[in-house]
Formats: sequence, structure tokens, C-alpha cells
Amino acid sequence: MTQDAQQQAPQQEVDVVVVGAGFAGLHALHELRGRGLSVRVLEAGHGVGGTWYWNRYPGARCDVESTDYQFSFSEDLVREWRWSERYPRQEELLRYLDHVADRFDLRRDISLGRRVVSAVLEEEDVTWTVATEQGERWRARWLIMATGCLSVPRLPMVPGLEDFRGDWYHTASWPADGVDFTGERVAVVGTGSSGIQSIPLIAEQAAGLLVLQRTANYSVPAFDHELGEEELERLQQDFAARREFTRSSALGLAAPADPRSALAVSEEERRTQYETRWRMGGLPMIGAFADLMVDRAANETAAAFFRDKIRAKVDDPETAEKLLPRGYPWGAKRVCVDSGYYETFNRSDVTLIDLNEQPLRRITPRGVLVGETEHEVDAIVFATGFDAMTGALMAIDIRGRDGRSLRQAWSAGPKTYLGLAVAGFPGLFTVTGPGSPSVLSNMVVSIEQHVEWIADAISWSRERGTEVFEATQEAQEAWVEHVNAVADSTLFTEANSWYLGANVPGKPRVFMPYAGGVGAYRQKCDEVAAAGYEGFRAVPAPGAERRRADRSAPVVA
Repeated sequence: MTQDAQQQAPQQEVDVVVVGAGFAGLHALHELRGRGLSVRVLEAGHGVGGTWYWNRYPGARCDVESTDYQFSFSEDLVREWRWSERYPRQEELLRYLDHVADRFDLRRDISLGRRVVSAVLEEEDVTWTVATEQGERWRARWLIMATGCLSVPRLPMVPGLEDFRGDWYHTASWPADGVDFTGERVAVVGTGSSGIQSIPLIAEQAAGLLVLQRTANYSVPAFDHELGEEELERLQQDFAARREFTRSSALGLAAPADPRSALAVSEEERRTQYETRWRMGGLPMIGAFADLMVDRAANETAAAFFRDKIRAKVDDPETAEKLLPRGYPWGAKRVCVDSGYYETFNRSDVTLIDLNEQPLRRITPRGVLVGETEHEVDAIVFATGFDAMTGALMAIDIRGRDGRSLRQAWSAGPKTYLGLAVAGFPGLFTVTGPGSPSVLSNMVVSIEQHVEWIADAISWSRERGTEVFEATQEAQEAWVEHVNAVADSTLFTEANSWYLGANVPGKPRVFMPYAGGVGAYRQKCDEVAAAGYEGFRAVPAPGAERRRADRSAPVVA
């Protein structure tokens, strides 16, 4: 639909427009509706779930334990939902989010299959006009972007894909009815989290699997298991205390971090600690010692432990060496969680190619040209990740004061206040945006904190009759400076990771998440709110009282 046609389309009015119906969008709808606001959620997918709606690839599973990766706003919900496994699969997470949407009657305020293309600030009365690709226009005082940090897939810039005669897929836009690779020769491009999760299962089906690796990643086994009734009961009884702990932790995880330095203990004690954490499975490995992400020598002890584990799992020494991560600190790229990943390379029908030694030159009609060799395949799977954290926001034409676009404001890298608001864009909030713990944390814990803080801020503003406020330029600059200083004090910036936007050609290299930890970040947000939302300024909203009196019930679309 053209811009002129969108401007002529009927306009519907609510208090808040939320973009996205994943964990963040569903929680925002429930929280804001409970405060008496009218809300419309616009979701591009044809179902709720966000990242768990789109990422249906084989082996897709959360790297945070199910007990910690769920909402806490309803005790009844916690008691009634019975997780089946320690680490929830994509299918179960999607069922959970569908259940939440139904149980709390959220669907009546959600418009599915609505891709937002623009959001424009009307400065005269400080409202947002949000337009969808389908031609709808919504007008709201507040706009909440719950678009997700990992929601815009990217393909590698390799020529020839249009000539390929077989089928190709991206892990982040997987067919809903699945893919059967039985008897096929398959190439998987990428060995990040989605590649590491999918490769073992694809290998079980395929007649032959070719794995094209650009960067080897650190991965720890999940040691996943089914949850029995006794364990479920214990986890549910401990849930409140467990969640309270995660809210003040560094990563939003329930496993306590060890406050000692890796260099302050003996080699034997250090090895025992790493082995204990390894056998816990999953991300608790990150909290083995306090200085792993700030001290190179301490970090190397963890890296060496991982390299030994990889060598022990892979039979062929040459293949094992290719799988050893090199050139960046352990943990500076997100540590993956797997189920049999390294062991997959012991299969005779799985071949690993290091693209640093033999570059992927092009996709051919029959397969992939790697170095000077053409490998014939029937299907290609791109596990090549996302335009992280900013991709979904930059894909929408968001225009604030003086018609300035968010793309212009972030041309040198994203700048926010607390990862929640952007100077020059009054009434706009971002959930787990750049400058917040976001992808360095348990996302559900961070999402809940953001949504509840935003809801409190909106209520506070409305009670004072201003209805809208925006971040000041000074507060934003000070926060960006702090975020950068914290990042520079760690080893995170020493890796060319998607945390820095390094996987997207031309994207500014800025470390986007806040590395100071979930607990410290929450404390800062609470201090800002307690000080009357310090760093924000009130924006008069002409006609606000009249509109509140005249507004009818929310429109159902």
C-alpha cells in the first residue's frame, strides 16, 4: 500500500499501540489493560509467540531453564502450567504462550498478520500514528516496541542463491509443518546457536551433512531431562524465591555466581569448579568465577577447560582442532547450549569445512562452491543469525520530532536512555532495547522488569495530567557513556560478535547490550523512577482530558 493510501485509511484510536506479540507484547498487553488503558497489539506473524513462533528449526530450544523462562505475574499460571523438560523446546514454549493468550483473554486486543511499516509522531498533539502493511492506521499516545532482539534474519552475502535448484531454508523462518531431509544431502551454513542446535538432528535424517563453519563457538551440554512430578512440585514451591534471586543477579539466572577469582584458587580447585559447573549443564558455567569476563588470564583458564572438553568429544584430532574456538575470549560471544553437537562430527556422513581455510565463494545450481571444490547438495540451511537488537526497529520507518527518523538518530549506532527510551521520540518505549541487559540476560526476567517499569511510568505520567514524557538528550548521552565504559571494562568488546553488530556488513560497531548486570540495571531504573523519572521531561499533551472523556471502548480488529 502506498503512503498516500495509508494516510487516507480509517484511523483507530487507543491509549497504547504495542508492536509484537511475543513474551514482551503479551505481558505489556496484560499489564496495561489491567491499569485501565486501551491497547492494540500489532503482530506480523499469524500467531502469537514472537521468536518462538518463527524459529521452528529442528532442535530449537531455550538455553534458559523452563522454570526461569516463564511469567511470574500470576501465581495461578505458575502453578497450573506443567513444564515437561528442564530446557523447553520451541513447541512447548509456543503452547505456553498460546495458553497465556487464551487464559488471560488477550487475543481480542491482538491483530495478527499485521506488519508495521511506519510510526510517525504527530507533534501538534504528541501522538503516534502507526501504519501497517495491510493498510490499517492506529493512533496512540504511547508506542511500545516489543519487536524482539533476534527477529530479523540475515542471509550471508554469497552470490548465486537464486540459481540453486534445490530447497533452501533459514532457521529463523522455518516452515510451520517442518522439513524432511531423509535421503538428502544437506549443507548447513553457520555454527552459532541455531546451527549448533539443529545440526545433530539434521544429521540423523540426512544422507550426508556438510557443515560450513566461519567461527567456532563455545558450547556446553544441556544435560536436559524430563521433569518428574516430584521435581516439578519442588520447582513450583521454590519459584517465588528463585525469581526474586534472578531479579538481583547478574544474568537473571538462578545459579549463584562464585565471587572468587579464577586465579586465586589452585589449579585442582579451579578444575573441580569448572567440572561442577559443566555438569550443571547450560549457562551456569558463566558464573564459575567472578573475573572470567574482565581478566584475560582468568578467562583463558575457562577457554582451556572448554578446549579439552571438545578434544575429548571428537574422535578425529584434525576435526577437533577446527572446532576449537580461537581469536576471541571465552564468553565474549554468547555461549551456546547443545545436545550432542560435538559428537555429531564423529559420524562418517558429516563433514566439517572451515571457511577461513576454504571460503564459500558462491551458491551454484547444484550446491556450494567452497574454495575450488563444488559440493553437490539437495538442500541448504542458513543458520546465519540476525540483525540483532536494532534490526526490527530500523526496519520500521519511525519518525520523531521534526520528522527525524530513528535510522538517522542511530546512524552512528544506537543511543538510548536505559535501553527504554530515545531522546526526540516522546511517548516511545523499547523493550529490552540497546543499552539494557537484554541479550546478556534471561530475557523473560528482563522483559518483565521493562514492561512493569514502562507501565508504572505511563501511570505516573497520566496521574499528573502530562500523559507523555521523553528522555532528555543529556540523560541519554550520560547513559550511553556509562554503557560504553562498562563494556570497555570487560572482554566482551574483544570479539567480533553480533553484540557489536559485526555480523552485518556496514552496521556501526557499537557494543549494544548493557554489561553491568540485571540487578545493577534494575537498581538504576528504580532510582530513576523514585526520583520522579529523572532524566525524562514532561511533554504537554493538548486535549488529553477531552480525548479521555470522549474515547469509546477499544476497537476490535
